[in-house]
Amino acid sequence: MAEPTSQSGRRAHATTVALRRRPWLQPAAALILWIAVGWYARSEVAEAVRINLRSTLQTTMRIESEALHLWMVGVAARIQQMVNSDPIHGAAKAMIAAAAELPVELPSQATLLTAPEAKTMARILEPIVKAQRFTGYVVCGPKGRIVAADRAEMVGRTVVPSELRRLERTVYRGLPTVLPPFRSRILLTDANGRVRADAPTMFVAAPVLGPTNEVLGVVGFRMSPESTVFRILGLGRIGEFGETFAFDRSGLLLGGSRFDETLRDVGLLGEGQSSAMRLSVRDPGVNLEAGERPKLPREQWPLTRAVADAVQGRSGVDVDGYRDYRGAKVVGAWRWLEEHEFGIATEMDIAESHETLRAVDRIFWLLFGLLGLATLTSVWAMRRAAKLEIESRANAIKLRRLGQYTLEEKLGEGAMGVVYRASHAMLSRPTAVKFLNVDRADERSIVRFEREVQLTSRLRHPNTIAIYDYGRTPEGVFYYAMELVEGLGLDELVRDHGTLPQARVIAILRQVCGSLAEAHAAGLIHRDIKPANIMLSNGPGLHDFVTVLDFGLVKSGHDAAEVTAANGIVGTPAYLAPEAVASAEKVDARSDVYAVGALAYCLLTGRPPFVGDNLLNVLHDHLHTRPVPPSERSTAPIDPDLEALVMRCLAKRPEDRPATAAEIEFALLAMAIAHPWKAEDADRWWRRHWSRSQAVAIRSASRPIELAATLDAPSEESPSAR
Repeated sequence: MAEPTSQSGRRAHATTVALRRRPWLQPAAALILWIAVGWYARSEVAEAVRINLRSTLQTTMRIESEALHLWMVGVAARIQQMVNSDPIHGAAKAMIAAAAELPVELPSQATLLTAPEAKTMARILEPIVKAQRFTGYVVCGPKGRIVAADRAEMVGRTVVPSELRRLERTVYRGLPTVLPPFRSRILLTDANGRVRADAPTMFVAAPVLGPTNEVLGVVGFRMSPESTVFRILGLGRIGEFGETFAFDRSGLLLGGSRFDETLRDVGLLGEGQSSAMRLSVRDPGVNLEAGERPKLPREQWPLTRAVADAVQGRSGVDVDGYRDYRGAKVVGAWRWLEEHEFGIATEMDIAESHETLRAVDRIFWLLFGLLGLATLTSVWAMRRAAKLEIESRANAIKLRRLGQYTLEEKLGEGAMGVVYRASHAMLSRPTAVKFLNVDRADERSIVRFEREVQLTSRLRHPNTIAIYDYGRTPEGVFYYAMELVEGLGLDELVRDHGTLPQARVIAILRQVCGSLAEAHAAGLIHRDIKPANIMLSNGPGLHDFVTVLDFGLVKSGHDAAEVTAANGIVGTPAYLAPEAVASAEKVDARSDVYAVGALAYCLLTGRPPFVGDNLLNVLHDHLHTRPVPPSERSTAPIDPDLEALVMRCLAKRPEDRPATAAEIEFALLAMAIAHPWKAEDADRWWRRHWSRSQAVAIRSASRPIELAATLDAPSEESPSAR
């Protein structure tokens, strides 16, 4: 053999020699490739996790802020509507007017409490407070002085400056509003049932308007933040250690933290204290939960990343992690609600948020370990295989004679079987011998191989391939001898010569159906009728003679176990009946009928009924899509009766098809074709298009004549196995 002269040729030759001398190079290269692919996949998964986490945080933040806004707008509008109603509006105007007429020198609180208008106000508002689950009410005059309230100690006081500014900006301009939570100046019961003076509280207030829409005063209803705002925020918790919380401009936590117990343990809260309105959301600089001690006093701690951004009016999200008020690493999103003058943040412990990525890392490291082990095993196996290859070549010489048969040229090879031309020691008839590949034999394949010959040998129809003999070699290799058919597979016929006249199609289909009719009568189903499994030959007295091959996928209707391809799709996808796609156990003779229809469709149009980009598309079409009638795809005329029969065979429901191949055969016999396919037509075609030299040429080009299909499902066949 000449040495390659080009540089690329020399490199290719050197690579081939290196792989032969060092078989471990190939699995080692495969291992490196898989590691690179795995690392890339891990990076892609990590980025996908980050994107998904960012989306989750942003979505939670958006939902929480919108929910709060809608609730506040809704409750403010509802209170305004109540205040505008005649009873409340009239009583509030009377109370505000009465307070305005009192002399300044009178003790305002006692006078206001005993005023008749105050009793009227209480009689109207107290049922509303109870019905709406408010915790109290106040009525304020124009300057923020409380002229009526459910609590006597509040009457005569002035609203705190910060809340008065809020009232002046909204309510005193004629707009209802919800005041954000603040510390109460009177004794109230907190969420833990403790009565204290600085418990969190909040108000929803609406203006009392005069005849010309001037603001006369304000009616406000006290609410519990725990049962309103903080409850809404509590719905936005992500994961086991996530929380959503609100804070004011100074960073003060408006609601309670879900980590109050931890905060007490690390000294940020006193015994029994709640974090609501007490804890400032600041970064201690260290992880307090881990027992680390901060370097700075508490008053010098900076606001956390989320709060510092939010109070500056910036919304954001961080999936890389920052410290929260416990010092724990978290991911989060934040937003400042300018209209309501407080911010919200949703956070989640980074350890929990990245758990998916850590699980992926563990899986990848496990896979890398298994790949390394597999590589070592492959190296050992390849060294062992190299030794066995030498022995198998010597044994192959012994296999040139199987009993009375001498093997000649190889005609075809599949994944499991090999077909040879052979000669019998005493008989002169052409013979093909098929036997199981020794290196791929296992108990299941041997059972399947024996089953093929046993089932096929029960069939006697002249259009079914004939089995002459079978047995085992002294080494235990199973083989059988069959007739040698020389001719064309229908797939080659259509590929090389185009579509067939409808008269010739009818002649071919009658013979195919005759073969199948015998099988169906015996309770056998072929399950892989297709052009490649139909041989066409010509000779004296045998014009366009059909031989049906590959009964290796045949199924007995009486068999309880399926040994050909359990739990899998058996057959060729382009010719597979819908029920075979859904379940291999549901096939019967009508499944072969469907395949005959698809075969006829291919012979008439040059293509199967369904052709897709991938297997799933083809199977989907078999299940759900009605095929285009052959006449719409064929350039030659097609008899309506023939087309109707083909379309009946391709019906989705088995009960809509002919019951057996015999019924198709009878229908074909009954068709009145103007110019039927005659023996002289077949003879003329074969003399023009075929000679024995062509058969030899096909074999020499590694395209062997179809003798019998291989043992495997067609999707596994190699071209040389034909």
